[in-house]
Amino acid sequence: MRSNELEVLVNWGDTDKAGIVYYPNFFKWFDIAGHQFFRSCDLAPAKLEEQRGIIIPLLDVQCTFEKALLYDDLISIHTNVEEINRKTIKLKHNVYREGERVAHGYEIRGWVQQSSEQIKAVIIPDDVKSILSENIHTKTDKNRPRFNA
Repeated sequence: MRSNELEVLVNWGDTDKAGIVYYPNFFKWFDIAGHQFFRSCDLAPAKLEEQRGIIIPLLDVQCTFEKALLYDDLISIHTNVEEINRKTIKLKHNVYREGERVAHGYEIRGWVQQSSEQIKAVIIPDDVKSILSENIHTKTDKNRPRFNA
């Protein structure tokens, strides 16, 4: 299944009084990594909404914290498709610092059609399933500045 890797530099504002990353930031990074994942396979959320009338809202998220992260840590978030169901996509996130996994989790996103009258989950089309099922790994462009979330 398709995967993407995103580097993030931990900022001072990401930490709590003890200097450890405050846990909600992992969910922020998962969201950013998820959106970057969709961009990497030409399914950018803005493009989906404009061209297909589709939004991909977050339905469920989970994170397991294994090691503390600190200010100025450079982390790599590896995102891959774990499941494609009829109307949902499950993305798995693994967070690494210097090659050691420090956290992992997932997010489940709906494939939702939005119109002026309603929003409703719809079946994910075959062309999207094919794109998400490809065995392709993309990585943050090393020529671009690192992402500061």
